[in-house]
Amino acid sequence: MSGPKLTNPVARWIDHRLPVFTFLHHEMHEYPTPKNLNYWWNFGSLAGITLVIMIVTGIILSMHYTAHVDHAFQSVERIMRDVNYGWLIRYIHANGASFFFIVVYIHIFRGLYYGSYKAPRELLWMLGVVILLLMMATAFMGYVLPWGQMSFWGATVITNLFSAIPLVGESIVTLLWGGFSVDNPTLNRFFSLHYLLPFVIVGVVVLHIVALHRFGSNNPLGIDVRGDQDTVSFHPYYTVKDMFGLSVFLTIMAAVVFFLPNSMGHPDNYIPANPMVTPAHIVPEWYFLPFYAILRAVPDKLLGVLAMFAAIAVLFVLPWLDRSPVRSATFRPIYKIMFWVFLLDCVALTYLGAKPAEGIYVVLSRLCTVYYFFHFIILLPALSIFETPRSLPRSIGKSVLGGGNGIPAPAPAAAREKP
Repeated sequence: MSGPKLTNPVARWIDHRLPVFTFLHHEMHEYPTPKNLNYWWNFGSLAGITLVIMIVTGIILSMHYTAHVDHAFQSVERIMRDVNYGWLIRYIHANGASFFFIVVYIHIFRGLYYGSYKAPRELLWMLGVVILLLMMATAFMGYVLPWGQMSFWGATVITNLFSAIPLVGESIVTLLWGGFSVDNPTLNRFFSLHYLLPFVIVGVVVLHIVALHRFGSNNPLGIDVRGDQDTVSFHPYYTVKDMFGLSVFLTIMAAVVFFLPNSMGHPDNYIPANPMVTPAHIVPEWYFLPFYAILRAVPDKLLGVLAMFAAIAVLFVLPWLDRSPVRSATFRPIYKIMFWVFLLDCVALTYLGAKPAEGIYVVLSRLCTVYYFFHFIILLPALSIFETPRSLPRSIGKSVLGGGNGIPAPAPAAAREKP
């Protein structure tokens, strides 16, 4: 690993003993990156920057927050009214959670479209799913902290789901609550874990980046790079591209924070928590709605909980469900169509999760839930066998510069097995 030419004697002295500048030079400047990455690849860095924003604003908010059922709601109101720029910090943090999930969901669907979960990046994908689970746990606990009506009843409903687990369910709920109802011990537990889990996410993100740099980024063509002709250095080409994407992202986020700060929240959460008054319609935050719809689509409580967790667990085994040798949907005509159908199915589940569990909404939720699992468990393995992909380019360089002749794509599994 060649080091940078450092002219500053202090920097040279530090780098000789702690090669931090050499490491950054290798990972940022020398790191070879496929030359055809599009703007969908911006969302990985955007997720990392959003995580930093959430941690910084969260630390500031925790300095003024009181984790007690008698004072939590008032402490949040005090942050909004009396703390210097407290309203801004709180709105950035609250809306930042939604933007964090928007960025990560786009990042995941980009991986699904371009086959970024396929060998040799299976562990990279699985670490990403772990990050998603940790995000969900962190966001759920954070939503409880304002101690409004939706905070209290959302915590009550979601934690009660664990009671469906045979034998140990009631004990798990009691442990989560710290007693026999959602009360002050529950709030203290959630505040502690909400503060801790983002730093666990940082640790998993580091492993995610290490796994990424082991084999390099996937690319829109889904083919392996072939030497220097297919790559460019990460800096300045992609740092500039990421900075442009960041500027657009921050502009949109600022517009929401300043002009629509409560657009992605629930108005009932501006009412202090009252265990004696149940809201007419208890709904989680929008980023949980697809899984909430799956939960309610199953009539049995235990099976509903299992289906909800299975909706995420199936992502862990996705690299082994989709056995097609071609990564990118660009060269998989049937898979490309089914990807967009699956995306519409997820949007429909999000919509249905916000609706009452009655009438046509229940029927549609069940249909969308069946298709969700059909897509992963039945459709993808079948396409791996029967779909005939288009010809792949010979290299990224020839595809980008033109004049490259395509090479036949690997045959489907059914054809390869014939003598």
